[in-house]
This record gives sequence, C-alpha cells and structure tokens, in this order.
Amino acid sequence: MKYQIIGKNFKITEGISNAIEKKLGKMDKYFLINDEVECRVVCSAHELEQKIEVTIFLPQMPLRAEVANADLYSALDIAVDRLEGQMRKIKTRMDRSNNKMSLAESINFEQVEAEKEPEEKDVIVRAKSYYLQAMDIEEAVTRMQALGHDFFLYLDKEDDRISVVYNRRDGGYGVIQAENPIK
Repeated sequence: MKYQIIGKNFKITEGISNAIEKKLGKMDKYFLINDEVECRVVCSAHELEQKIEVTIFLPQMPLRAEVANADLYSALDIAVDRLEGQMRKIKTRMDRSNNKMSLAESINFEQVEAEKEPEEKDVIVRAKSYYLQAMDIEEAVTRMQALGHDFFLYLDKEDDRISVVYNRRDGGYGVIQAENPIK
C-alpha cells in the first residue's frame, strides 16, 4: 500500500508514522493489488482526544474508518478492527448473494473470515419512497429539524439536482448533491 499520513493540529513523528504503517501493513494480505492501493491517514488532536481517519482507496470503492480516543495508538487499533469488520461484512454479503462483485478483484477474500452470524441491522427492514419537492436548502434544513431526522432528501430548486442535507458530527450542516440534474 502507498501511505499518505497527514497531521492536523498534530505533528506526525517518525514513531507515529512507523506505527501507522506497521499496523496498516498487516492489512496488505487482504489486497490483491498491493501497489495500486492507496491509503490516506489523517491524524488530528482535539482538547481531550485524538482522532484518526483511515481511508483505503480501492478501485471499486473506498473503505473508511474514523475513530476518536484519548490515545492515538488505541484509536489506530480500533480503526484497523473496523476496516477488517467492513471487509467481513462485504464478504458475507457476497457469499449470501452468490455473485462476484467487482470488489472481489481488489480484496483477497480468502484471507478474510466471513461474519459468523449476520447481524439483524444488516437486513433491510423497510423501504420508503416519496415525491421529491423542489425547495431551497433553508427549507430542507427546517423540514429535517421538524421531522427530527439526521438527514433530509430533497430536489434543489436552483439546479434541479437531487440533494441530501445532513447534520455534521462536528456541528453545522452538510449537503450531498447529485452531479447530474433531473430533467
């Protein structure tokens, strides 16, 4: 894997860099295309905790884990566990559906153990559809707050794009917008 280690409000020492590469290097066995897999690690320091964000860019989809902890090394261990958990879930879904996703071209699933028992939360228990109303972002935020949801799907009035407004963990709101307009 190719590593990009970034520090925000944080100085990346050689020891931290070596520890990150050593821990994440153990995951190399999971990837078939080692030279092409890129990994970005962002370490940041806050008042009482340290946060690590690990993103592994596979050709088909990124794997990502974000962990905050008082100890950076503990956060790194938890992040690696979460990434391995994501791969187990993907393998379990592939085994259940009996089709080979293109993700299998990047991950050596023989090295990943399938989940022992599928979790209840992995099963789709409800599907919902509704008519997207054209509105501006302020109205979408107001409706999201009125419903008590963490996100709200709407049709942007200005450019006819499907958009999602959501509550950010660090406060404020974010918007995800489709690149192609609806016509």
